[in-house]
Amino acid sequence: MGTIIKNARIIAPGGKIILGNLKCEEGKIVSISQEELLPSEKDTIIDGKGSYLSPGFIDLHTHGAGGYDFMDGTVEAFLKIAEMHAKHGTTSLLPTTLTSTNEELYSTFGIYKKAKVENKNGSNFIGLHLEGPYFSFNQRGAQDPKYLRSPSPEEYTEILGSTEDIVRWSLAPELDGALDFGRELCRRNILPSIAHTDAIYEEAIEAYKVGFRHITHLYSGMSTITRRNAFRYAGVVEAAYMIDDMTVEIIADGVHLPKSLLQFVYKFKGPDKIALITDSMRGAGMPDGPSILGSVKDGQPVIIEDGVAKLPDRSAFAGSVATADRLVRTMIQVAEVPLVDAIKMMTETPAKIIGIDRDKGKISIGMDADLVLFDENINIKMTVVNGSVVYNDL
Repeated sequence: MGTIIKNARIIAPGGKIILGNLKCEEGKIVSISQEELLPSEKDTIIDGKGSYLSPGFIDLHTHGAGGYDFMDGTVEAFLKIAEMHAKHGTTSLLPTTLTSTNEELYSTFGIYKKAKVENKNGSNFIGLHLEGPYFSFNQRGAQDPKYLRSPSPEEYTEILGSTEDIVRWSLAPELDGALDFGRELCRRNILPSIAHTDAIYEEAIEAYKVGFRHITHLYSGMSTITRRNAFRYAGVVEAAYMIDDMTVEIIADGVHLPKSLLQFVYKFKGPDKIALITDSMRGAGMPDGPSILGSVKDGQPVIIEDGVAKLPDRSAFAGSVATADRLVRTMIQVAEVPLVDAIKMMTETPAKIIGIDRDKGKISIGMDADLVLFDENINIKMTVVNGSVVYNDL
């Protein structure tokens, strides 16, 4: 029993768009053709009606959606977030934590395991992303300052030993002990990512040498050119461009970064080194008004307005309320990036960054059947996860 999607504009590897048909069986893509695919009696036929068919969107950094946060401490929160993001084209995501107590962190690990088993109607969970608590106080943004500290081997060894689901950890590399921690993450095949940092350029270079290959939400919570004792120093922003192999992620909601910066990042890093991320909190997919960043119990009050979450005093953004379709739409309509490049930054590039590109991120025979159908304005018409339709608006 398989599924055939016919009459779709398929976004194939290499940026080719072909009008054709695709078949998937047992969660894998088994056939792609511009000719008609002959169905068996048990096959389901879906008419794409000329919509674009792309790989499913992959979000490497999200905290929540639909009124729920991954720090809420419930399986329901995980499942509802996955379902909301699937409605917007995301087929794989990294549940992301905030700085918190270690008790909350350990609780989240256990809930993730349960939710992953029960998740049948939403985006795939592809591992956990820990954001903090090893951050610079000056670049904390909306992270709760009372939890910020430098990494200690005793603490992070215990955390790492408590779960095998962590695939990424964001931290400030200039902190005492951070480089040794980065080495340990690399040894465990966990991606260390530079974030909420006051590092100067030279410190970023040292971090890269020990394995920090990615930068969390470029421009948000990080150093640029500063003066110390009258001398100028380049920062992490400059290092992102100077290090050719460094990958970056951007919150392409049109608010965190304006058109000029979206175009600047695209011009100098290119679609092979950029991942689009939502960094969404619970307000994604919800109306404007008061909300909470982090868990319902211990999170910070925020307000949603102007298409973004802000601290109540409006001194800083507090995470986005974007969904993946909005990111792609913004890159095309605001940053004037070609469709195929915008899609690549939401699919193939994040898959490579997190190391799942053998199975996800491209429409090719043998790849996972994670697919999304959308129209000219990136309105999602259907989302397919592991060969199963989890959202249908055709």
